[in-house]
Amino acid sequence: SRNPQWLCCSAAPPRGERPRRQPLMFAACGCDGKAAEAVITSGYAAGSLVWLVTDDNAASAVAGRREPAGDYGMAPRGYPTCRCWGIKSRAMAVTPVAGATRTTDALSPSRAGDFMTCPLRYRFRVIDRLPEKPTPAATRGTVVHAVLERLYDSPLGQRTPELARSMVRPEWERLVAEKPELAQLFPSDGDGTLLAGWLAEAEALVDRYFTLEDPNRLQPADREVYLETVLDEGLKLRGYADRIDVAPSGELRVVDYKTGKAPRPEFAAQALFQMKFYALVLWRQRSVLPRRLMLVYLGSGDLLTHDPDQRELEAVRRKLLALWEAIRRATATGDWRPRSSRLCEWCQHQERCPEFGGTPPPYPPQAQAGTAEAAEAAEAGG
Repeated sequence: SRNPQWLCCSAAPPRGERPRRQPLMFAACGCDGKAAEAVITSGYAAGSLVWLVTDDNAASAVAGRREPAGDYGMAPRGYPTCRCWGIKSRAMAVTPVAGATRTTDALSPSRAGDFMTCPLRYRFRVIDRLPEKPTPAATRGTVVHAVLERLYDSPLGQRTPELARSMVRPEWERLVAEKPELAQLFPSDGDGTLLAGWLAEAEALVDRYFTLEDPNRLQPADREVYLETVLDEGLKLRGYADRIDVAPSGELRVVDYKTGKAPRPEFAAQALFQMKFYALVLWRQRSVLPRRLMLVYLGSGDLLTHDPDQRELEAVRRKLLALWEAIRRATATGDWRPRSSRLCEWCQHQERCPEFGGTPPPYPPQAQAGTAEAAEAAEAGG
């Protein structure tokens, strides 16, 4: 069809008839033999009027490169396509009318991990944005990370265990000043015993760090650094890396602190996924393949290292694209299935989870306009 307000093929209304729905929710074409509806999120804010031009010359000029797109897929550089055009490696040029604002689909290691662990958990956090109470363990991790970040503000030779331990309580107090609700972590602690024990545990983790690395022999290039890149397919990857070291030769080492214990060897690949995510972003950002990835497990006193190669990072890129397609499909259908695991024991949403006899809240209608804005908000909260 040449009607610019519809996607193409059998989804287009008769000539002269106005479409029944406005973008962003386009009706998919019927090229697959069924007039199924697919959600093609072009990245423009809901309610914006988007014109689709199905001219080959315009399409090739916009796409820049040819790459097939599958069901619910994105054409290169974030332009929408339906299945019949994707298979033919053709894209549709899109030109927003005045006032249309573009957003970008985004994914971080934490949100990717949520979806892989349990799609319903991802929904609760990103779509529903259900509140979660802070826990002593997670808050302790935040304090320890802050101490190790600020430790490197001190000159070489002065980064001692005593200095690091002395920073724990001030960092806790600073965190409570920023988030007063954290003061309720120990509601029945009248004499301060629980808080004192909690701070001692944080100090022990900081102490253990000095058995794994000598901070007086290191000068990180970046600490708590924000990383971001946009794949050719339109997916934004972003996150915060704890530390990046740069050798005199220019080689990069990406370091992440964990306050828990190291995983068993059979689960090491899952633990390294986050680090490979960062490596992929850095590789695209700086055109340098990180030489080493290192996880520092303060809970058990272990180091987990890995040296990535290009083939691995290309595989990570494909996995992230497939993961985002699955997220978009779940967003379109509202089908967020729970996935049971040992982690369910610590989940704060058991009362809403079917695995525990609960019922999820009604699915927000606006969720089907896309997940980019929801993901932005979720990432702002970590």
